[in-house]
Amino acid sequence: MNEKMPIEGKYLMYKGKPLLREKNWICYGNMTDKYYLSMLIINNKTVNGKEVPNSILVQILTTGTDTKIYKQITKVGLADALDIGTIWLERALSDSAT
Repeated sequence: MNEKMPIEGKYLMYKGKPLLREKNWICYGNMTDKYYLSMLIINNKTVNGKEVPNSILVQILTTGTDTKIYKQITKVGLADALDIGTIWLERALSDSAT
């Protein structure tokens, strides 16, 4: 089956798209779109006694059964990873619409 399945249920929304986290993996975007953002937390660091994400692998991936990497980078800090990831995702979706 090559059909794209939508994400169902209630999820945290960020800029109008679902944002999911399971352990060290964060997924952002609609599975009905051509691309989505995947972020893998490679390691953490301790800040004020709390573990926070440090190195993060940021990837824009294609949806569907034959997933391919469209773009990737490793960033330090969740904020920087999410910033570059959302910019890349919006650009990829915009380019694919033309």
